[in-house]
Amino acid sequence: MGYLMGEYDVIVVGAGHAGCEAALVCARMGKKTLILSMNLEAIAMLACNPSIGGSGKGHLVREIDALGGQMGLAIDEAFIQSRMLNTSKGPAVHSLRAQADKTLYHQAMKRALEQQEGLDLKQGEVVELIIEDQKVKGVMLNTGAVYLSKVVILATGTFLGGRIFIGEYNFTSGPNGLAPSLKLAEYLKKQGFAMRRFKTGTPARVKGSSLNYDAMIEQPGDEEIVPFSFMNEKLEREQVSCWLTYTNEETHEIIRKNFERSALFGGQIEGVGPRYCPSIEDKVKRFADKERHQLFIEPEGLYTKEMYVQGMSSSLPEDVQELFYKTIPGLENVKIVRPAYAIEYDCIDPLELQINLEHRKVENLFCAGQFNGSSGYEEAAAQGLMAGINAVLKLNGREPFVLDRSEAYIGVLIDDLITKGTNEPYRIMTSRAEYRLVLRQDNAEERLTEKGYRVGAVPKERYEAYLSRKEAFERELKRLNKTIINPAKANEFLESIGSSPVKKGISLAELLRRPEISYELLGKVDPEREPLSKHIITSVEVHIKYEGYLAKQEQQIERFRKLENQKLPEDLDYMSLDGLRIEARQKLNQHRPLSLGQASRISGVSPADINVLMIHLERMRRRPNS
Repeated sequence: MGYLMGEYDVIVVGAGHAGCEAALVCARMGKKTLILSMNLEAIAMLACNPSIGGSGKGHLVREIDALGGQMGLAIDEAFIQSRMLNTSKGPAVHSLRAQADKTLYHQAMKRALEQQEGLDLKQGEVVELIIEDQKVKGVMLNTGAVYLSKVVILATGTFLGGRIFIGEYNFTSGPNGLAPSLKLAEYLKKQGFAMRRFKTGTPARVKGSSLNYDAMIEQPGDEEIVPFSFMNEKLEREQVSCWLTYTNEETHEIIRKNFERSALFGGQIEGVGPRYCPSIEDKVKRFADKERHQLFIEPEGLYTKEMYVQGMSSSLPEDVQELFYKTIPGLENVKIVRPAYAIEYDCIDPLELQINLEHRKVENLFCAGQFNGSSGYEEAAAQGLMAGINAVLKLNGREPFVLDRSEAYIGVLIDDLITKGTNEPYRIMTSRAEYRLVLRQDNAEERLTEKGYRVGAVPKERYEAYLSRKEAFERELKRLNKTIINPAKANEFLESIGSSPVKKGISLAELLRRPEISYELLGKVDPEREPLSKHIITSVEVHIKYEGYLAKQEQQIERFRKLENQKLPEDLDYMSLDGLRIEARQKLNQHRPLSLGQASRISGVSPADINVLMIHLERMRRRPNS
């Protein structure tokens, strides 16, 4: 059995992005917590892209921050370039993205762990869970050390059963050449956990001084830096540039000639890769008609010459990598510092999880991050935070903290995983959210901070800061609606910007509704306004300009909630329900959905099946003494 080394309320296995958020929130909510990492240098490691945020992902980071998480604060401390994406489109899809200094980001998160009261950080390899009567009791390390706990959160990332592929060569490894977790992978399989084999990849890192930047297109950061964390009103920093270049027919021809040497096409890789982040050989094969593919050269940090070649992950051999990289403008004399590789790893089938991320069959075992079949730092961190919150609520005998699809991208992420499952690494996207006009990144605090405070995840000072911003937002909305500009003054302003005149007095809010007028431009007829943070200004502007659309979406959400509020009995025997198709009976019995809404999102359950369930619920309601 080993020897006892300590007892905790919560043990978190893994200190990646999921593990860090889980451990921090558990300790902040008053639980004695231990976080175990196979290598302390891997804490919050940006093993692939040196960035946080992006389309859809930026929304998750803002939601994590609004719920008291750490990721937004860490990237605000460690970023070296900041850009708001999709600004030519509507506010629903505006997404903040920041390049990170990898080392500074790791240090920022490690420091947060080390300084957190009630949290112990230790290096050690977990090889077994201690499970008695289908209830987790702790973990055992490879040294024989045993740590007991009331709850365990598994957040193993891509370390579990990790294997790296570079062409015909492959070897057991975690990401970035670190040691893999092999014994725990075998243990989980032997214990009957439903495991999957997934794959991801990473591009080469190249020496920055070997590149010709004159042959590439410079991509500078935004002039005005928008912080990720609502706690940071303004950030000023000298930013570094990224660079854009493209592949060409010569690049593609080299890759095509070497398809058989790719681990992806050669049959060595068993795992399923991410659909939305394919390798360059996969792109060339799948999109044979495309003449070129874009790639970005991104700095790995301020104090290193290493550059990340985004968009060029590969499992081709090193000699082929060198050949095709050198066909790309700006990379003619490139020196590869670290070759691109693919990595396979084990993860759990997320259909084995409940809505609170607790395992269905092993009580008090929570799961988070890439272990649940997702991809990406942001998706991992969001799940880690929710798993941590729910672990503490379970220990305190309180109801789970669940965000539905109309409340947060986090709700979309978790609902997709545990209701629909995934056959490939899952990535969040704005297109996955049905109510994305309401789930904007600018209003994440408005949507979630009150909820986070009620469950104990958001500290009092953070909550009070939110209330102050909320008051300023509401005060400004009221002022803009009440302040009337006389026709002469309004028309002088409107004429100066080529906008149509008015015949009577008009409110500042009505002026702001015009597409051609921004909040900043409105200042020409509104010089007495109080200074507000960028976060508040954005929310005010969106709220006023899109008020009608927001009202329509709220009506859609109301219809959605009616289905969500129709709860299904936990002990309902779907196999005995007349009218349900066989596939629906099997899927419903397997998933055990909590509501009609959740049942409607299960693959294999049709609208006709939902009608049968609705009739059954109505019969139960009418039954005497039911």
